Amino acid sequence: MIRLLILTLCLTGCATLEPIRTADQVDLTKFAGDWYVIATIPTFLETDAYNAVESYALPKDGKIATTFRFNEGGFDGEEKIYRPTGFLTDDPAVWGMQFVWPIKAEYRIVYVSDDYETTIIGRRKRDYVWIMARSPNLPSDQYDALLKIVDQEGYDLSKLRKVPHESTASDP
Repeated sequence: MIRLLILTLCLTGCATLEPIRTADQVDLTKFAGDWYVIATIPTFLETDAYNAVESYALPKDGKIATTFRFNEGGFDGEEKIYRPTGFLTDDPAVWGMQFVWPIKAEYRIVYVSDDYETTIIGRRKRDYVWIMARSPNLPSDQYDALLKIVDQEGYDLSKLRKVPHESTASDP
């Protein structure tokens, strides 16, 4: 019985996922600003989020001020605002994101378009992912292309939730 347990633990430890990619280059000046969360494998905070927007400020002292805001439960739901801090590493595509001291969660910019209009944020554990855009409306061909990247990185697409956004007259 003990041998079977040890064998199971060894085999389980060998079944690791391939490393998740990161964007080749990230210009933090271009990356800063507002990003609409289009779809996500959500954390417990955002399972019922509407109008979700993540905002990043340019780094100061290696830290990126972040604001995550959304309406909970519906378009007219209570507005929730969280202000985690991003911590840069040697690679601008890899951050530590801290919601609560002293815990820093891994945050990887998997993909960012050349025009900085769409991005994918993920984690090596493949437990959470965010597809984001500069506009709340993303054409279906662009969304499908981003989904393909998420799928190629080994995420379970059945867990993905599209985030509803209210359209306004000024949206493209």
